[in-house]
Amino acid sequence: MLPEIHIDDILRLRKQHPCGSYDWKVYRLGADIGLECTGCQRRVMLPRRKLARRLKTIVTQANENNHFTE
Repeated sequence: MLPEIHIDDILRLRKQHPCGSYDWKVYRLGADIGLECTGCQRRVMLPRRKLARRLKTIVTQANENNHFTE
């Protein structure tokens, strides 16, 4: 099961990206989750199930107060 994640969270995945970075920033949430590499800014989309298997830890969580609510 995927832990609760938010936009702008930094996630550490199990495998290294070819640029050498392990960390990814969440830029989109939905059925697929959009991730941006913190090393080379490459963007990828992963299904939630695949991300749940590849996720090692949440490095930093975005502050809930920064998000707009109505």
